[in-house]
Amino acid sequence: MQEWIVDDADADVRLDLWLVRRAGAASRAKAAAWLERGKVFLGDRPAGRSDAAHRLRPGQRVGLWIDRPGSAKAADRQVYDIQDLLHIVHEDPDFLVVDKPVGLIVEPLPGRVGEETTLLDLLVAYYHHDVRAQLYVVHRIDRHTSGLVLFARTAAARDALKDQFENRTPMRIYQAVLLGRVTPEQGRWTDRLAWDAESYRQRRAHGTDARGKDAIADYVVREQFAEAALVEVSLVTGKRNQIRVQAGLRGHPLLGERQYRFDSPPEPPDLPRIDRQALHAWRLGFSHPATGRQTEVETQPPEDLLQLLKALRRSGRA
Repeated sequence: MQEWIVDDADADVRLDLWLVRRAGAASRAKAAAWLERGKVFLGDRPAGRSDAAHRLRPGQRVGLWIDRPGSAKAADRQVYDIQDLLHIVHEDPDFLVVDKPVGLIVEPLPGRVGEETTLLDLLVAYYHHDVRAQLYVVHRIDRHTSGLVLFARTAAARDALKDQFENRTPMRIYQAVLLGRVTPEQGRWTDRLAWDAESYRQRRAHGTDARGKDAIADYVVREQFAEAALVEVSLVTGKRNQIRVQAGLRGHPLLGERQYRFDSPPEPPDLPRIDRQALHAWRLGFSHPATGRQTEVETQPPEDLLQLLKALRRSGRA
């Protein structure tokens, strides 16, 4: 979202005219459309069409959010559009746990702020004010992975929660659908991984690579199908793309995986399809940053993963 502070030269100018002169609206009709669709903010509140004649004051803050979720429709539909996308599964004065939908990134990529809607942007829209200063990302999941993401609401909570993640104490359990027959039925994956900034992906680290970091996860096969398996993966460490790369390195890439297939054969043509990697951040447990009591949250997989599992069950178990 772009923001401006009204200066003395624009004092007492109508908001719609100011949008034409300062914010790039091609006409007052375009400015009215922005207002109707909730793209314009006066301070912390969304402006509406009735605010077109509002006279601006020096020092007033004006915001413009062109790609606000749901803003292709009239403003009276936006709250419902946002709530369809944003699922806050646990709210506390110290933190939020959000069920992230597939396709959203958690926060802007470096150097690309404002280029696309993020989970943080949805939270801004939900609360109708800029909560960025009061929300801190504690951990992330991939764009096309669904499930639980933790945000701190105070700096103290952020520090306490990040300490837990650094000490590897939170419970982070994922549901993953892997290609092939996974053996043994439970165990531990241990690798050294290094992030390659040029290819923007993880790779197995060579023994002398100083960038190599431990990647550790425990897994249990919950259902073995004819050509795939439903596996619960508990992260011990939390490296970027970790489950995807560790599964792929063992010849069992996630169904729908495009990046970390390594030398695995293609998915059989008769195997049910999913349009993203079949990975869901299912359960999250940690100590409350203020009270120390154990907090556990769980969320069910989205419809695409449920339909995949339903189709695999119809195909039969191994």
